[in-house]
Amino acid sequence: MQNTDEINDARLWVADGWTAKVIKNEDDDGWAVAMIKDGEPEPALIGPWTMGRDKKNPKPLDVNAFHTLVKTASEFVRRHEQQLHSELHQSLTVTAAIGRVTVSLDITPDEDNPYATLSAHDEGGTLLAEVKTAASFKLNRASAERWAASHFEKPK
Repeated sequence: MQNTDEINDARLWVADGWTAKVIKNEDDDGWAVAMIKDGEPEPALIGPWTMGRDKKNPKPLDVNAFHTLVKTASEFVRRHEQQLHSELHQSLTVTAAIGRVTVSLDITPDEDNPYATLSAHDEGGTLLAEVKTAASFKLNRASAERWAASHFEKPK
């Protein structure tokens, strides 16, 4: 039984929180398919789409193609989110005079005033220090060791 919100047309397929829209490829004579997640203003993924038998019109969308497109677009979105998370949340463990310390950098990408929070925890998970710093702060082994050696003073 088809959900009333679903659309299953040759060039437009809407189901499962996604819209697949076959569009003219502006770069050449071919076709492309745009995958748009419900609620998002821009496509999550745009890729080439197969020509039909007449070599002029696009191959029609079908249930199998749609499910493959949803899987591909979902994986693409998930990888993008993981990459963004890893850019905004970094962590590493260094050896300092007080023992092993895990230093974390959490960036808040505010449009007007981006900043980062630098924190240090001991091996038991106890917070040793937390300071607000520039979003451009680069966390690496050397900067983490310098911060611990400075007794967790706010980096300049």
